[in-house]
Amino acid sequence: MITKTIFAGFGGQGVLMMGYTFAQAAMMEGYHVTYLPSYGAEVRGGAANCTVAVGDEEIASPIASEPEYLVIMNKPSLLTFQNRVTHGGVIFLNTSLADIKPTRKDVTVHEIPLAEIAETIGVPRGQNLIMLGAFVRKTSLVSPQSCLKSIEERMKGKRGAAWESNRRAFMAGYEWGQSK
Repeated sequence: MITKTIFAGFGGQGVLMMGYTFAQAAMMEGYHVTYLPSYGAEVRGGAANCTVAVGDEEIASPIASEPEYLVIMNKPSLLTFQNRVTHGGVIFLNTSLADIKPTRKDVTVHEIPLAEIAETIGVPRGQNLIMLGAFVRKTSLVSPQSCLKSIEERMKGKRGAAWESNRRAFMAGYEWGQSK
C-alpha cells in the first residue's frame, strides 16, 4: 500500500524540512519513499510544498493527484490544496495562520493552533516540528523514535539547547495528537 502526503506553506516555515524528516524516518523503517519538493524562486515567504509517498512496495510516481493527507501551514496553501485530498482524506491545519476552515465536508480536519502551542513550550520557531509530531501521532505511519532520530541526523550532531528545543517541539505536537 502507498500513502501520499502533501506538506504545504510559506517558504521559511520549515515545510520542506518537515517532509524530508518524515521521508527519512520512513526510510529508516524500511519503507519505499519518494520526496518531491517544490518552491518559488524567492524561497522565504513564497509558496513551498513537498509531496512524500511512503509504501511497502515500489512507488511508480511521486506525484500525488489525490493524497490521503494534507499538512497545511497557512491559508493560501489551504485554498490551493484542499480540493486535491482524496475523498475521506485528512487535513492537518495550522489554525494560527489559516483563519478559515476547509470547504470540504468529506474529509477529517485536525485543527492545530501551532503558534499557541509553540508559545506555551517556549519554542516559537518549532511550529513545523509541532505539526510533524501531531501528524505522526494521528497517522501512525512512522514511529516517533524514527522521526526524532531523523531530526537529530538533520542537525548533524548539534546537541544541547538546539536539540532539546527541537525534541520538545516534536513531542508537544505528538502529545497534542494523543489528547485530541
